[in-house]
Amino acid sequence: MFEGHSQAELEALMKSNPEFRQLYMRHKELDKQVLDAELGVLPVDDMTLSRMKREKLAAKDRLLSMYEASRH
Repeated sequence: MFEGHSQAELEALMKSNPEFRQLYMRHKELDKQVLDAELGVLPVDDMTLSRMKREKLAAKDRLLSMYEASRH
C-alpha cells in the first residue's frame, strides 16, 4: 500500500501514532481476509465480502491521508 514511500517514515508514524498503527493492522487483516475469501479459503457471502472490501478501502484512504498529513 505504501510502495514508493519511505519505510523509515512509515515505521516512525506507526510508533508515534497509535491510531495509525491500529488502522494499519486492521487494513492488513482485512487484506488477508479478502484474499482468503476470493481464493475460497474463507467462506463468506457476497454481502460480507463487499463490506470487507469497502472497509479496507476506507482504511486505506484514511491511512494515506494520515501519512500525507504527517509529512507536512
